[in-house]
Amino acid sequence: MAVIGTVSGRPGPGEYADYAGDDIGGVKGKDASAALEAQRGETVRLFCRFGAAGADVSYAPGKWTVKQILGHLADDERIYAYRALAIARGESLPLPGFDENAYAAAARFEDRPFEELLADYEAVRAATLTLFRGLDRDAWLRRGMANGHPVSVRGLAFHIAGHERHHCAIVRDRYLPLAGGGRSGPR
Repeated sequence: MAVIGTVSGRPGPGEYADYAGDDIGGVKGKDASAALEAQRGETVRLFCRFGAAGADVSYAPGKWTVKQILGHLADDERIYAYRALAIARGESLPLPGFDENAYAAAARFEDRPFEELLADYEAVRAATLTLFRGLDRDAWLRRGMANGHPVSVRGLAFHIAGHERHHCAIVRDRYLPLAGGGRSGPR
């Protein structure tokens, strides 16, 4: 009998889309759940530095605002967690891709209160963690197709962490300077 809540292990080549390799490579450790748990607080602290008043900033015309990035992180995580769920449960049909720009435009993140977007991100992460903590070794290793790429459940989980890490680096490098370093008050 497989043990529930096992460590995911790191995915290897062929367990995620090639375009995600650099992002996944930057995720520390051998357990997707531990990486996502550690990342949750870092991400919340980073975005809180902008506060509601500073979350509408963009570093260039046509680039997403801080609020849009935060909303995109929640959308992307929902999609990748669904893909992981489907494959972990034995789905054999290929799973579709999505157009992140079309999703962001339809979501109208810029019209939502910053605090609501932050709460949404935290709720999504909590749900993702309960899903992943309930997987056994066999489920972590299951493979399927998503957006035309062969993937494993653990590859999808590491994608979530790597994708978020990528966007947080952009927020730190390009957005925080515009906000004067951001605020660091309590949340």
